[in-house]
Amino acid sequence: MTGTREQLLTGLRERILAYAASRVGRDFAEDLVQEVLLVLETKYGYLETVEDLVPVSFQILRFKMQDLRRKQARRGEFHSVDASALQLADCGEDQLAVLEREELLARLRGALATMDDRCRELFGHKLAGRNFPEIQQLMKAGSLNTVYTWDFRCRKLLLEQLRRTR
Repeated sequence: MTGTREQLLTGLRERILAYAASRVGRDFAEDLVQEVLLVLETKYGYLETVEDLVPVSFQILRFKMQDLRRKQARRGEFHSVDASALQLADCGEDQLAVLEREELLARLRGALATMDDRCRELFGHKLAGRNFPEIQQLMKAGSLNTVYTWDFRCRKLLLEQLRRTR
């Protein structure tokens, strides 16, 4: 890579970052810009001028943003509901329902006690109403997909533990 191409990509990076941040937020924009620059380096290394690089890079960015939105929609990140805003009706539970709930809570506590710290921390964050990007930052996960994988595995373990305690 020549010095002029590096300078072009540095200037182009700032333009792409500003555009992406205005559309998807700064945290996602940083990742998208890195992906765009990686594609430019691996597949379009022969482009040397601004006139060639700008349209290609913004087309790649549009595709990357569409992919990000599809992933977010598939994961349900646009439809999250604040648990504290829910109003549940007090319908005067009977004794049997109270006993069943207490038994279930005891089984849940027992199952959680057998799980590792990461799963307990993850469930704690979820019960506190935090979303997956917040959990990623709190647990210092490398990527959002890592948190989704942890969640899947921990829920699977929890269900297995609950089945054993029946």
